[in-house]
Amino acid sequence: MKRITLLTLFVALTLMASASTTLPVKGKVINPTDKNIQYIGRICFDNPMRPRFTLPGTQINARFTGTSLKIMAKPKSGYFMAQIDEAEPFKVAFMGERDSVVTLATALPKGIHTIRLMYVIEGYDMKPDFRGFILDNDGMLLEAPALPERQVEFIGNSITCGYGVESYNANDHFEYETENHYMTYAQQTCRNLNAIAHVVARSGIGVYRSYGGPKAGTPENVMTTEYEYTNLYDRSERWDFSRYQPQVVCINLGTNDLSTNNYDVKLLKDAYKKFLKQVRQHNPKAKIVYLCGSMLNGKELEIAKKTLNEVVEEAKKDGDQEVYRFDFTPHNGDIYYGADWHPSFWQHQKMAGELTAFLRALMRWF
Repeated sequence: MKRITLLTLFVALTLMASASTTLPVKGKVINPTDKNIQYIGRICFDNPMRPRFTLPGTQINARFTGTSLKIMAKPKSGYFMAQIDEAEPFKVAFMGERDSVVTLATALPKGIHTIRLMYVIEGYDMKPDFRGFILDNDGMLLEAPALPERQVEFIGNSITCGYGVESYNANDHFEYETENHYMTYAQQTCRNLNAIAHVVARSGIGVYRSYGGPKAGTPENVMTTEYEYTNLYDRSERWDFSRYQPQVVCINLGTNDLSTNNYDVKLLKDAYKKFLKQVRQHNPKAKIVYLCGSMLNGKELEIAKKTLNEVVEEAKKDGDQEVYRFDFTPHNGDIYYGADWHPSFWQHQKMAGELTAFLRALMRWF
């Protein structure tokens, strides 16, 4: 399996993400309930000491004093990307059966530091939770950095999740080790625009028919159903949309609906229209952008573009003037494929450049 090597995992021996343990550890434990911890994304707090989440892009941020930092999480929670101050981000693994503590930093200069953590895989079968930080005995949390004022929501499938982005061999198949949402067009676009995002995405999901489903659709297993809940494929809590009101919502769905040559275009269009109304109901002031690409090609690409154009045009005629369309350049392998023919890291980079320019103009985010 060919994989991308992440850039500079450690900086001057100060960052350590490989040390994990089940042993008691020394230091001051900071519980997840601490008011200075900053959470971004759809997170369930039904147990405040074990906030849980399944969606890629979920973030946990904080400012702290001291020379070291550890994170506690449920064993086998999966993968995070971590960034200490402005150093190079690095990948953190909770994949062992008993690993519950991972060292993020040691031997830092004394002073104030920032940690930014992002969950970067789909956790629907891992059911991860966050259990707090461990600081030096004399360390403390400070008020978290102010969030950017620009707020986006991304709704999508495996492309938005980052399926296979750390591979550059199309014959590789899905592995959590090569999925990394941090590297996707969505998060690269946010970093380009100094924005934050909530992400609602799952591999294989469609708007009327998820991957491999019957032509009539899979109504219990599509985004129109799952969008209402805090965690995908966990319907224990309905999401409170008042907790996050983005200025722009980007929807990238349809690739799975049009898969395996077993689709109904009318049902797809009806579902696109239904979902647009659903998103609008929950986000009354947002601009909504229907994206297309970059995995579709040929007949299916033309169907998707034509159908989405019709949905947007009809919505505008019905009075919703804040609905838009954007097409990514289809990928053809000239800058590699990721696993199972998904976009490579370099394709995601290209997509981010295209979407950044579009959103910058649309939102006047200069």
